[in-house]
Amino acid sequence: MLLTIDIGNTEITVGLFRDEEVAGHWRLTTQPDRTPDEWASALEAFLLHGGFSPNEVRSCCLASVAPMITQALSEGVEKTTGCQPVSIDARTPLPVKLDVDEPLSVGADRIVNALAATELFAADTIVIDFGTATTFDCVTADGRFIGGVIMPGLRTSADQLTRRAAKLPATELRAPARAIGRRTEECIQAGVLYGAADAVDGIVARIRAEWPGGAVPGVVATGGLAGVVAPFTKSIQRVDPDLTLRGLRAAARHLGLSS
Repeated sequence: MLLTIDIGNTEITVGLFRDEEVAGHWRLTTQPDRTPDEWASALEAFLLHGGFSPNEVRSCCLASVAPMITQALSEGVEKTTGCQPVSIDARTPLPVKLDVDEPLSVGADRIVNALAATELFAADTIVIDFGTATTFDCVTADGRFIGGVIMPGLRTSADQLTRRAAKLPATELRAPARAIGRRTEECIQAGVLYGAADAVDGIVARIRAEWPGGAVPGVVATGGLAGVVAPFTKSIQRVDPDLTLRGLRAAARHLGLSS
């Protein structure tokens, strides 16, 4: 089996693949102070709880935007499964062309999102990834990553708002009953969620207006909060919470990693 790991600044998403199918899926909090032994213990616990043995893992492929985590977590994976993880970056030989001014600065998560979109949809696509930041990755049908947009993520915006304003409470990010909030919590939910949804539609419209060749790209959303925001948008056509992991699965296949 193949272990795939997407290391974000706030959250780590782990997927276990049996051939092309997701057999297991877990989320961990990104904790920079964890030791390799602690990561090994956490990963082993998730695998065993899901009914899998660490010995079933044949290889591991990861994408990271948090370098301070990567080494310790990689050592933890090796301790648990015996597999040395392969890390994706802009130099990895994949069938995605980074057609931007600074290709080496493109994050690994955006690269595997582009790969997933190319292989799954074979069409011009905007991938919106709702993480610590909300990223818009623009991918042409022939596998060119042509750039995109980065804006603050939902939790980032909400946390910053409640941290800066002493009288505003920390709020669960869920859909409010109305746009005109009757309580402070509803006001924050409406501002963050509806604001994000309208921002998504506005940015997608601007991207489509600039798209090369006059094509109209499709829009797919991924990330932990994609399912919360997507229903309030007009532009998101599908939600795939496992898209980044599927991109890592595709990368592993191209690199000849066994599953």
